[in-house]
Amino acid sequence: MRLKVRRGIKSLMLSLITVAVVLALPGFAAQVRVNPSSPELGDTLSVVLESAASATQPTVTWQGKTYPMFAIGPNRMRVLLPTTPLDQPGTKSLQVNDGTQVQNVTVQLRDRDFPTQSIWLPPDKEELQGTDHEFDRVDAFKALVTPEKYWNGPFLRPNSGEITTIYGVRRYYNGDFAEDYYHRGVDYAGGMGSPVIAPAAGRVALVGRESEGFQIHGNVIGLDHGQGVGSILMHLSRIDVKEGDFVQAGQVIGAVGSSGASTGPHLHWGLYVQGQSVDPVPWRYAAID
Repeated sequence: MRLKVRRGIKSLMLSLITVAVVLALPGFAAQVRVNPSSPELGDTLSVVLESAASATQPTVTWQGKTYPMFAIGPNRMRVLLPTTPLDQPGTKSLQVNDGTQVQNVTVQLRDRDFPTQSIWLPPDKEELQGTDHEFDRVDAFKALVTPEKYWNGPFLRPNSGEITTIYGVRRYYNGDFAEDYYHRGVDYAGGMGSPVIAPAAGRVALVGRESEGFQIHGNVIGLDHGQGVGSILMHLSRIDVKEGDFVQAGQVIGAVGSSGASTGPHLHWGLYVQGQSVDPVPWRYAAID
């Protein structure tokens, strides 16, 4: 995981563009705004509905799944939707149901090139498969959709180390291509024991330890930022928080390590929206409020 992979500046800038699409149909009192209007694989979609108050909670259906919208202001509801490197690019549609009508919105999901990387795990970690306990706990964390919104503004860099692996990289592990795999986060090559901070405010919803069967994630912290958004911070050498704690952006929560399926000291930060891993970079440079 020490191999540095650079991503083109043009691709990064395109992913940060948030040109809104405002749609209103005759007889349809609601307005729908979608940012960005032309996303690329890995982007997070923000769908905002502006309409009169309704007794029914609006929903959005996207890629075959239906998600609840949450209030972000007077008569304003919002849902965040994930895209990933495993999605097929092209013309997509989403359906907004405000309780009285259903509005169809078209989104152009652009393709994106992701690098390929070879990883050689040492013999003692090559056969790690993870445990049921580990995956059950992590899956439960990723499924959280808390109505409250805890974060405010752009997310912070969780460690000062150099970025060695970007989001979305495809991998060969010990010579075998990992099908349906992509790097679900960003790796920081911080020194052993260097501080790990909370990238945004949230509740500690997961603390897992290598000694308790977390063979892949190692010592890990999961932060629930609210409304289906969560951070997972892996391979730690030290954990300074406990489940149920509420942490602020920038608060030290642990330290860089090499626990779990790791080839050397580094921090893996994964950002999840509705249970799917999205690119954290736009969240750091363009606030998704």
